[in-house]
Amino acid sequence: MYTKQQFAKMIDNSLLTPTGTKDEVLELCEESAKRHFAAVCVLPCWVGTAARELAGSDVKVATVIGFPFGATTRLTKVFEIKNAIANGAKEIDAVMNISKFKSGDHAAVAQDLIEMVEATRTSGTMDDSRRIQIKIIIETCFLTEAEKDIASRLVRDAGADFVKTSTGTATGGATPEDIRQIRRAIGSSAVGIKASGGIKTVQIALQMLDAGANRIGTSNGVALYDAYEPDEIAEKRQAAAL
Repeated sequence: MYTKQQFAKMIDNSLLTPTGTKDEVLELCEESAKRHFAAVCVLPCWVGTAARELAGSDVKVATVIGFPFGATTRLTKVFEIKNAIANGAKEIDAVMNISKFKSGDHAAVAQDLIEMVEATRTSGTMDDSRRIQIKIIIETCFLTEAEKDIASRLVRDAGADFVKTSTGTATGGATPEDIRQIRRAIGSSAVGIKASGGIKTVQIALQMLDAGANRIGTSNGVALYDAYEPDEIAEKRQAAAL
């Protein structure tokens, strides 16, 4: 069972709605800093604001690239990544080119991923302890079972830090089955898995973590943290096992 502090450090508290305001971004940062989340994830236009607000805290600023379809060109994504890092982003959540992937052009998708990873690495520090991480969103709800395996391996082979399930804007979000399948596909524990989309309760979050996720992306981070009581959950699990 995770401590409350460990649980917090697996949460990316997100505000990615098109109507999210500056005041809401500032509130997101304040509430996240209080709880010591892993990161806040905001739209690119708010990266600088979030970075200034979180300066001196242990909460990183993440942002989305090619959001939500991954359909922008490679040059556009590379520029977005470099611009986001220059503005203060410490983690990148980039969308795979879903359209080209569904067209079967895996070579183009692979090159897209490689260039995004390279842009992240060359724009940040090379010190592993402070390296800017990149998570690739494969949008599992649009993929067949076989495609989930292929996409996960492309992300792994490109050198990304995480496979991320979903943008949270599509027809479905993370499922425990998808998390287990991604883990089987990528094998290496050096590559993380971020579950996102539809994670609104502690029970669902724990299902994702139990299935093999390392990070939870949610717009309900505060509610999840406040509701998480490890001793109570451990007692319930123990009673259920009897």
